[in-house]
Amino acid sequence: MRIVYLHQYFVTPAMAGGVRSYEMARRLAARGHDVHVVTTDQESRGASDGWRESVECGVNVHWTSVPYDNTMSHARRLRAFLTFAWSASRRASALRPDLVFATSTPLTIALPAVYAARRNACPMVFEVRDLWPEVPIAIGALRNPATIAVARWLERFAYANAAHVVALTPGMKDHVVSVGCPADRVSVIPNGCDLELFGADASAPNLREQFGWIGDRPLLVFCGTFGLVNGVDYLPKLCSHLLDIDPGICVVALGHGREFEAVHRLAAQLAVLDQNFFMLGRVPKKEVAAWVRTAQMTIALFTGPEIVWRDAVQNKFFDSLAAGRPVANNFPGWQAKIAVEAGAGLILDAHDTCSAARTLAKHLRDAKWLEAASRAASDLARTRFDRDFLAADLARVLEGVVRADGTPTRLERAP
Repeated sequence: MRIVYLHQYFVTPAMAGGVRSYEMARRLAARGHDVHVVTTDQESRGASDGWRESVECGVNVHWTSVPYDNTMSHARRLRAFLTFAWSASRRASALRPDLVFATSTPLTIALPAVYAARRNACPMVFEVRDLWPEVPIAIGALRNPATIAVARWLERFAYANAAHVVALTPGMKDHVVSVGCPADRVSVIPNGCDLELFGADASAPNLREQFGWIGDRPLLVFCGTFGLVNGVDYLPKLCSHLLDIDPGICVVALGHGREFEAVHRLAAQLAVLDQNFFMLGRVPKKEVAAWVRTAQMTIALFTGPEIVWRDAVQNKFFDSLAAGRPVANNFPGWQAKIAVEAGAGLILDAHDTCSAARTLAKHLRDAKWLEAASRAASDLARTRFDRDFLAADLARVLEGVVRADGTPTRLERAP
């Protein structure tokens, strides 16, 4: 069948960012489906009314330029969301799908999804990656009562028009059901581990040789967005204590975002920048894999009210498991509890960075603990979060929805 896959921020492993959609789409294509991804061209430099097409590992990708980055104001972000929704509506509809699969965020992705599904009389499946609009309301990104009302309406609109909803955690499923979606129309398919990408790679560069300042130092890696809810200022504060407790430990931060410069300034003020704390900016997914494999441990961060981190499903967490590296979390959310229960991670004090530094130093110098935690991380990746198994679950959901709909697919209608 022809699947139109709507994701505003689709990336490939050659680009920076999370690759869940890429990995799911290529596995759907490998099952024989005709998969078309409609997305934004994040590597373009300006606005354009046109589209370009490429084929990525068997997936047809339709790219349009809609400028967006994490440093934009909320008003500019909203304009980018709506601009893409308008363009994607026409593109997705013209592709004549048998099924529309839309993944949020942003929640506005529901607009082109519903439009394309209705125009083609086909079902739509909606994937929930974050609790929108609850999270932006909680952090003050949405304050206007009218805007909040529209956002809540859009959430109900998305679920009401979905033949099925995919949630990334049990907590997200509970929320979707609480909004009024029947429980039997909601499936939990968590984020996954790309064992092939993050497994041992003899051809990968030796980062400890390439970056001489690492040497044989214990290495802690952060990779992700420098956003308001990520609280990456935690890292230079942590490193200031590590200088006193164990100056040999090295912390590397990969990524970018609106708080990048503020974190850089704080690190310089605390005299940890390029001493035991190194900021390398945004890097492609393949380079992230090399850094995670080189580390002894990774760290996942969040700040803000509980709803922000309670059901967090960060790519960095699953990447770390895939590489067999334990994860330190500074929040007691869903993913952190999974790691701790399996012996594959830690929960650090979110407010007392001195205490957190002592905990990290102790575990980064404990070879036996690191060995056991690494095995536990690998076991979690293989037995619970293998992307191949999760992609098969998604395929069964999508194929089941089309069978239940009963409308002949595009291929079945062909002479």
